Amino acid sequence: MSLPRMRTFMEVYRQRSISAAARSLNLTQPAVSQHIAGLEVAVGRPLFERSPTGVIPTSAAEELALDIGDKLDAVEAALAAARARSMDITGVLQIVGHADFMAEILSERLLPLLQSGIKVRMHTGNGNMVASMLLEGHCDLGISAHPVTDSRLKSERIYTSRVLPVASPQVVARLTSAPDFATAIREEPLLAYNLELSLVEPWLQKNRISVEGIVPAVVGQDLRAQRKLLTQGFGWSVMPEFLCQEHISNGQLMEIPSPIGTREIQYFLIWLPSALRKVRVAHARQTLLTMLRESENPPS
Repeated sequence: MSLPRMRTFMEVYRQRSISAAARSLNLTQPAVSQHIAGLEVAVGRPLFERSPTGVIPTSAAEELALDIGDKLDAVEAALAAARARSMDITGVLQIVGHADFMAEILSERLLPLLQSGIKVRMHTGNGNMVASMLLEGHCDLGISAHPVTDSRLKSERIYTSRVLPVASPQVVARLTSAPDFATAIREEPLLAYNLELSLVEPWLQKNRISVEGIVPAVVGQDLRAQRKLLTQGFGWSVMPEFLCQEHISNGQLMEIPSPIGTREIQYFLIWLPSALRKVRVAHARQTLLTMLRESENPPS
């Protein structure tokens, strides 16, 4: 089996479409069909069935994808890395992710890329936006706290942070001195990432505090804005430790004591496998994986 045929097969498998795979690979639809037909001859079994919306993988295709998918991605990445050592990698890299993570964690790890001549364009968005921007080809790499659920995308964990309930010292004193903590915190103004309370609800549930009827006073997807309100003595929130640890250290914020405990949040670097054929993207992915993991686990 040739590398081009395997590459074409995986693209059709992930896209569930001959035409979409052709666009991604910069091939004609007949060329993609010929690659699949040649692979079917080699395998001895049909790999796809036509459907009104594209193609459906057969059991043979599922088995083949399971066998070669990750291996092919590794080969593509290795080839791109080898090319990067001998080719010009300058150009523009488009990254999309959570605004506060990119500002507080990612930005200071971009220096090696910038020094190599890569120009970086950062875009902000939630988990759904990250996936859409990558799948539609508008961005090269994404960073999200939401695990990948779309089989067309790949991801690796890059950062883990505790998630803490925080407020100003005055608010924390009021909460901890209240006759009933659960009632007091439900009555205090809440600042949240979204209306679904994606950071707040898991903490409330873990600490056996009812979330029913809680409506945030402020909603915003950049938690740094909420952090400013908290330091002014308004309300409480739940946020990653990297966003509040400095403010806790200098006394502007305090961790609200959790009756049972806190939790963790994980961040993932996400990409479309076909994007790694671009030397610049493959180099940036590997560089960021290394830099972000080192920042999470600094040498002792």
